[in-house]
Amino acid sequence: MQLTRLLVPAFMQTLKSVSTWLDKAATREQEQGADADALLCLRLAPDMFPLAAQVRFVCFQAQEPLYRLRGEAVPQALLDVRQEGWKSNEAPGTFAQAQARIADAIVLLQGLAPDALDAGAELQIALELPNGIVFDMTGEQYARDWALPQFYFHAVTAYAILRHHGVPLGKPEYVSHMFAYIRPGTLPQG
Repeated sequence: MQLTRLLVPAFMQTLKSVSTWLDKAATREQEQGADADALLCLRLAPDMFPLAAQVRFVCFQAQEPLYRLRGEAVPQALLDVRQEGWKSNEAPGTFAQAQARIADAIVLLQGLAPDALDAGAELQIALELPNGIVFDMTGEQYARDWALPQFYFHAVTAYAILRHHGVPLGKPEYVSHMFAYIRPGTLPQG
């Protein structure tokens, strides 16, 4: 399996979408005379992490596989991003900081060789969660069963928080990368 060709485009497309959603949210708030940074404290349910955490987690989840699938330790700076997500109730940050996290993740992804992660498909990965649970799997299983679902969970949650709180997002904003594949003449008019 070519993990690089699977993961990197998926991560990049969605990170760019998340950035666009944040821009749209900030514009809406500015037009209403509100502080966009306040949106970072919003959540869907009282026991869920806020938007600030979802953005940090989506950035973390896009980068963590780049190390694990090459058999490298996850750098402390990236672990700090995850930690910031866990503590986002106390320190949500700003929209500018959220956008910077996304930009950093995209730059890292863009710098990968076309086959950078492919050898990791058969690599044995022990994924230890903070609560002590350890998952043992191959790199392919990790990419399919952990990395992608975790990444999309946090992206969808960020989308849902913004949508729930009135940011005018729709399916086109979620899958904007699909417009590149539209067959000419098939886009409905009106």
